[in-house]
Amino acid sequence: MINVSIIGVTGYVGEELIAVLLNHPQARIVDLSIRKDAPMHIAQIHPRFKGRLDIICDVPDIKKIASTCDVVFLALPHTVSMEIAPKLLKAGLRVIDLSADYRIKDVKVYEKAYNCKHKDKTNILEAVYGLPELYREKIKKAKLVANPGCYPTAAALALAPLVSCAKGMDLDSIIIDAKSGASGAGKKASEALMFEEVNEDFKAYKVNTHQHAPEINQELSKLSGKKLSVTFVPHLLPLDRGILETIYVKKNKTGTQNILDVYKKFYKKEPFVRICSEGVYPRLKDVANTNYCNIAIKDEKKQAIIIVAIDNLLKGASGQAVQNMNIMYGFNEGMGLL
Repeated sequence: MINVSIIGVTGYVGEELIAVLLNHPQARIVDLSIRKDAPMHIAQIHPRFKGRLDIICDVPDIKKIASTCDVVFLALPHTVSMEIAPKLLKAGLRVIDLSADYRIKDVKVYEKAYNCKHKDKTNILEAVYGLPELYREKIKKAKLVANPGCYPTAAALALAPLVSCAKGMDLDSIIIDAKSGASGAGKKASEALMFEEVNEDFKAYKVNTHQHAPEINQELSKLSGKKLSVTFVPHLLPLDRGILETIYVKKNKTGTQNILDVYKKFYKKEPFVRICSEGVYPRLKDVANTNYCNIAIKDEKKQAIIIVAIDNLLKGASGQAVQNMNIMYGFNEGMGLL
């Protein structure tokens, strides 16, 4: 049994972490923190946990956390985690950060994408990118895991077999047409995310300028062995949760290679990646409230079309974070998630 702290429980990600960990047989939530002046009972913040969890949430107390916990989840806004992660690591704790603060290895790229100076450049180099399907062995030994973003999780899983194994593909042609539910933007107050603005509407935003694009480029470049720069266009769906991406990759030449077979082989042993049968395509309903990633391939003469669906709050955030915890502590990978 391991003792867990979650710092930042007021948002959707923190709430989902609590829900998942309450069902985990080897994890005990012993500390919850908020960035507010007045302490609050967790049931005041999230009434769904009334009678299930009796914890008062207060500002983070590093000494208390270090004396009672084994691992800390940081469910904090981008640019905030880097202020507290070094203190936790120095105290000997293992940290799983769900913000973007440790995902991008090039500090200058991070600073441009998130419009701020990075305050913990040392630990960026030590952080392990927490995509289990690609970095499982490194995650096992990690002290600091940078949990991937939701859009990059879907994109990297959808494209990893293609950019690393498939032949005859024009990797400079990658176009990612992505759609996300409104919870992907977090719980902060915003006119653009008001019900009246989102309901009965559908729009593109941050066209080819989204802060997740550098993260996607970083991982795909690493997998392919060459510098890649994708075209990435996100859209806002009038839904609570879920991500669906349709990805287009041109072929350099016509080949006989069966791309679907490449994907089946690549993910043969992965518990949370499901490859659809030919002619079957993912829907958000297929993955909502699960840690699964569903991928379909349409292999055409001149291009490959990959369609991927995940739940942005689970496989795209909290579920994947718990999957990483399971790997770090040698638990069954699906514990608390299946």
